[in-house]
Amino acid sequence: MNERFLEDLLSGVSVSGCEEPVQEVVKAYMKDYAQEIREDEIGDVVCVLNPGSGRKIMLSAHADEIGAVVSNVTENGRLQVVSRGGIIPFTYPGQQVKICAGDKLVYGVVEARRETFDNKELKAKHFLIDIGASTKEEALTQVSLGDAVVLDTHIRKMMNDRFTARALDDRLGVFIIMEALRRAKEKGCKAGVYAASTVGEETTKNGAYWCASRIRPDLAVVTDVTYCSDYGDKETAEAGVVKLGGGPVLCNGPIVTKKLNDRMKTCADNREIPVQIEAAGALTYTDGDEIHFSGQGVPMVLVSIPLRYMHTPAEVADMKDVENCIELIAEFLCSYEE
Repeated sequence: MNERFLEDLLSGVSVSGCEEPVQEVVKAYMKDYAQEIREDEIGDVVCVLNPGSGRKIMLSAHADEIGAVVSNVTENGRLQVVSRGGIIPFTYPGQQVKICAGDKLVYGVVEARRETFDNKELKAKHFLIDIGASTKEEALTQVSLGDAVVLDTHIRKMMNDRFTARALDDRLGVFIIMEALRRAKEKGCKAGVYAASTVGEETTKNGAYWCASRIRPDLAVVTDVTYCSDYGDKETAEAGVVKLGGGPVLCNGPIVTKKLNDRMKTCADNREIPVQIEAAGALTYTDGDEIHFSGQGVPMVLVSIPLRYMHTPAEVADMKDVENCIELIAEFLCSYEE
């Protein structure tokens, strides 16, 4: 497991629709392990192992993150934005941000006064971002409309193999499927593996549909994050109990194929990997939904990473869960012959 690759992924900016910086990291790392790297018109990246195999297994995780994009610049040089994905507006006022402006980063602060937090209907359209400019013209020398904006956060290690960063949802998934392809290759995997780092999951899920429609896989393994129930006052009646450090999470849901879940459990037993089970009443609200309904239908299994504080500036995961997800998926891939 290459932690430097993970750090490089987490350091990028990849607001939905602006995923290019992270996809460049994926391509640079995977060129030594994938036999083919495919790209499409909207920015999806698919890394392929054994492209000549008659069996196609798609791995999917999304590269995009929640955030905002610049929608307007006021006459006094403040940036206005619209949200991309399910941001929590109250996590933004008074915080430092960074704007991905072409090939450079521009730094700023979201304006805040005490009265800001009295607005119970606070939305992204209320944000004013101060980048130090005094006029609209001055601001536009540094940023452009459509530039991506994210909170300027850090990657920090914590106790007990835990770590915190922005956008673990779902760059952790991208890291896991790429490392699973690499490990499966080392183990002598014979099946065709198509590891897709998709765009747009937080907004439209267009990347998952495009990739699945073009790969036309026999089955798919989707990797995303899921809510832990071991903090705060989380409701457990609907989804069940999920603990940080408790291992990969398999989904008991109507569009998840039971035989693939059973195969995952067998692979977990073979490698002595602990697994957890969550429940879904209908859709999974991941890329798996679009993949499942693509083409003539694709059997799908969901392997989720336990996550605390989803969609906040400081999501928390456990490195043991990450390692176990990689090993489980690699074992699953190797369980298929060509």
